Parts: sequence; structure tokens; C-alpha cells
Amino acid sequence: MVWAPLARHLEGFVAFAPDLRGHGDSPAPTGRDMEWDGFADDVLAVVDAMAAAGIDVDGLVAAGHSKGGASLLLAEQRRPGTFGAIYCYEPVVVPPDLRSAMGAVNGEANPLAEGALRRRDVFPSKDAAFENYRSKLPFSALDPDALRAYVDHGFADQADGSVRLKCRPEIESAVYRMAGGHDAFDHLGEVACPVTIGMGVVDGFGPAASAPLVADALPHGRLVEFPDLGHFGPLEDPARVAASIIDAVT
Repeated sequence: MVWAPLARHLEGFVAFAPDLRGHGDSPAPTGRDMEWDGFADDVLAVVDAMAAAGIDVDGLVAAGHSKGGASLLLAEQRRPGTFGAIYCYEPVVVPPDLRSAMGAVNGEANPLAEGALRRRDVFPSKDAAFENYRSKLPFSALDPDALRAYVDHGFADQADGSVRLKCRPEIESAVYRMAGGHDAFDHLGEVACPVTIGMGVVDGFGPAASAPLVADALPHGRLVEFPDLGHFGPLEDPARVAASIIDAVT
């Protein structure tokens, strides 16, 4: 639902936003880790369910941010022709020589994974969570409607009246830990559909730094820059990123 403020600007489109495993009301898998190939499973399962429901998925357009963007590229690599066009804002698709810098493989320390385990996950109310988040980065940079959607739909009511994050800290930590374990970059040359890569300001070794490399490695890749936005660009300026998506896929 954090995509709803952006989707409102996608005139002429019918939007579907999948709830990927472990992130909202979809449960985390049992008996396996949060390897990112599983998110590609989720994307393809949604496409198949849409087709089974009689929805025309020929030439389907997909947009994703961060892990979501990587999931779309992994899905298209596994099943070529699933999408007619893809828009990825700072997908976490990292060249092999930079994967170790992420500290995401081979048991190395991963600051994001460790930080997620310390994340506060319970608040007295959704309003309390909203006020807490909007006072600090990166949440304070988000469009208020996107932040409100994150809180309203990303927290579950508890019996004592408090609210708790649906994406458990240990699940978020596992997602970060597995971020460098997929090989989407190695197979970008197999993605035949047009792909637009959006990027914000470059900050260290984050996904923005790899965005130009991803665009160059795609047969039909194009780079769009938003120098005044950060990694959460689609949630920071939904209207502008929506306009960029429409321009890219029509």
C-alpha cells in the first residue's frame, strides 16, 4: 500500500501491488531462508494468479523499488517475456566485484542486517509510530501519504492496544543478509524487454552507485536520474516518479 500514492498518478493503468513474503500480510516461508530467488517466485505467482483470474497479462508493465526491482529482473530472467517493460528504481542488483563490499555473503558482517535486529518494532499506537518515523531520516523524507500507508498497513494491532511491525526484525535482517546472494547482474543480458533504471543521489556503495552499471548491462536499458531524491524516491515524490514511469513504458 505504500505504492498507492504513486499509483494514483498512473492514469490509464490498472495497478496491482504484490505483498511479497514476510513483508506484510504474506507470511515468511518456513524451512528456508529469505534468499531473493524466492521473491521472484512471488512475482511469478502473482502473474499466474492474475492470468488464472482472466486478467490479460500480455505485455504486462512492472515497476519496482530496491528489492522489488531486483525481484522483477530475477522473474524476467527466469521466465523471459513475462513483462513488456520494466521500471526499476535503484534495484539491488550488484556487480560481482562489489558484492563483497555489501557484506552480504560468506558470513561477513552486514551493518544493515545487524541494524534491522535492533529496530524498534512495537509502538503504543499507529499514530505514535507515525510521529516517531516522521521525525527522523529516512522516513522524514517520505511523502506523508506514503509514510501513513506504511504505518497503517505495515503494523498489526495487538491485544493490548499496541501495534507491531508485520515485517519482523529478524525477517528484515535475513533479507539484508541475503541481498548479495543472487546473480541477477550476471544475467542482465538475457532481459530482452525495455528496462528503465531510476536513481537518486549516489551515497556510498548503495544501489544508486550500481544503477548506471545495471542500465549499461541491459540490452535495452535506460538510466533516469533524480539528483534531489534518495533511495526511497518513489515514496519521496510519488507524482514525479509516476510521471517518469509513464514516460518510460508508453
